[in-house]
Amino acid sequence: MAKLKSSSGGKYRTLPKVSTGIQGLDEVTLGGLPKGRPTLVCGGAGCGKTVLAMEFLCRGGIQYNEPGVFMAFEEKEKDLADNFASLGFDIPALVKDKKLAIDYVKIERNEIEETGEYDLEGLFVRLLSAIDSIGAKRVVLDTIEALFSGFTNQSILRAELRRIFGWLKDKGITAIITGEKGEHMLTKHGLEEYVADCVIYLDHRVNEQLATRRMKIIKYRGSRHGTSEFPFLIGDAGISVFPITSLLLTCRAYQDRVSSGIKQLDEMLDGKGYYRGTAVLLSGSAGSGKTSVAAQFADSMCEGGKKAIFFSFEESEGQILRNMKSIGLDLQKWIDKGQLKFISNRGSFCGLEAHLVLAHQALDDFRPDAIVMDPITTLLQSGTLDEAKAMIARLLDFAKNNGMTIVATDLTLKGNRGETTEIGISSLCDVWIKLTMEQEGRRKQRLLNILKARGMKHSHEVRNLVISDRGLSIEDIAEYAPSHIETADAPQFTAGGAK
Repeated sequence: MAKLKSSSGGKYRTLPKVSTGIQGLDEVTLGGLPKGRPTLVCGGAGCGKTVLAMEFLCRGGIQYNEPGVFMAFEEKEKDLADNFASLGFDIPALVKDKKLAIDYVKIERNEIEETGEYDLEGLFVRLLSAIDSIGAKRVVLDTIEALFSGFTNQSILRAELRRIFGWLKDKGITAIITGEKGEHMLTKHGLEEYVADCVIYLDHRVNEQLATRRMKIIKYRGSRHGTSEFPFLIGDAGISVFPITSLLLTCRAYQDRVSSGIKQLDEMLDGKGYYRGTAVLLSGSAGSGKTSVAAQFADSMCEGGKKAIFFSFEESEGQILRNMKSIGLDLQKWIDKGQLKFISNRGSFCGLEAHLVLAHQALDDFRPDAIVMDPITTLLQSGTLDEAKAMIARLLDFAKNNGMTIVATDLTLKGNRGETTEIGISSLCDVWIKLTMEQEGRRKQRLLNILKARGMKHSHEVRNLVISDRGLSIEDIAEYAPSHIETADAPQFTAGGAK
């Protein structure tokens, strides 16, 4: 809850808020919507205003035992019930249980007569009756433009707008009023955003043929709030908002370790491997062994009785299983035992927000101990560099807060030998391992170097990564046996493990 400084000095009081129950929205608003005050939700067509408003009421009745009234000026009750059934909300059942009341008010412009004495007294009586019928604590008016569609007298319009916001506030009702986006203002009338205590702006934009929805808290009287634009998605379970909670730096620091799956790499990491609940970045060029090292980690976690999930953005599950089998990893057995799950989608399959919500849902359902993302570079196909970094930051934060160890691979373009990555998330990761493919004449060798490992002693040596049909091992360069060197005439194992 937000805190306000009192006039008496050093004492503080909390601003009462109402939890929305909408995933992520309570985090963005630091506790929910202002209790007993009106909130304006505005935006263009198709941005999700009605969805957010209805979900606010449904979750209030289901999760918090706070019945709500939905006063509609555009859609009838049956249409609303049919539309929200696809999001898992049984509107008729909520109405039957008196958790929800829907009142459709038909507005005909030609029936509206404007006079100096015109007011909304009839609407208030009707709304108060609906509130009393179920003991409502929450109210939605959808949309304000439809209610005032017949007004041309701006003086009456502005007076009635102020009155309806003031009436809701006087009654102590927590309300959402939806409004359509204006041409040069947040709303068409340009007044609602000034009289509302909280203003939430929704946007639905299309960039390079990829559609994204964004949310921004424009203002929130008496409370701090997130000021950035936050991506959100309308999925099977309603709205999901994804704030960058990592800014709060509340991730737990675990003391126990998990093996990388490669004995020699564990020795390079203070002899114990990675800390649980940390993010590990494997960067390198094509063929340097990134996928193989990541798959070895997943195999090791499953071998220890843990669960792992593998997000693949370039190869199908079948391809990875075949390729890893060629280097001695039988991942199929872990799938059969329910310890390993693959999710394979092209980076361009959907927008970054959709990738994020799919990942969240998969992690919530499977509850793995380890996560592999291979490669995160492909996500650049779904958005800009900054958007991809923000999406990965959110996912890393979610994993860390839930004690999941995440290993992500990042493709480095050929010739890039500096300490940089294509997607630029090395600073967000706790361990950074760089893999390179070096060639001297007809000989090829893979080199491995730990660039950083937070909170532990680690080797700074550059060593050889050996990939063969017997698995993965790491050896000192001086001890690297010629019989193991991969030449143009010898079997070559790629980063995916295929010969």
